[in-house]
Amino acid sequence: MLKVMIVDDDRNTVKLLQTLLELDGFEVSVAPRGADVLPAAQQNKPDIFLMDYHLSDMDGVEVIRELRATEAFATTPIVVASGLDVGDEVLEAGANHFMVKPFEPGDLPNIFNRLIKSG
Repeated sequence: MLKVMIVDDDRNTVKLLQTLLELDGFEVSVAPRGADVLPAAQQNKPDIFLMDYHLSDMDGVEVIRELRATEAFATTPIVVASGLDVGDEVLEAGANHFMVKPFEPGDLPNIFNRLIKSG
């Protein structure tokens, strides 16, 4: 079972994504703030991250850089979603995929599987 960590501070979004991903057979963990990501990731060891760009305590680029600087997650796929046009910024920081919100949650399993297989 592949492990996904959702990094998002919007509880409704997290609940929806968690439910849909679990129905698709993923094991889901959640980090609601940027500061929670590294400790939670070290505990849960996700195969992929699904992250909102805007978090309550930092932006996605900061979180990406922190993950990429950590040996255990230097190559773990990161998918970032935002309503803003920050795709170039997050991809340059080390994200593997960018999605504009709103996106189709049903597309996530294919995106995740493709990124995990290519990584």
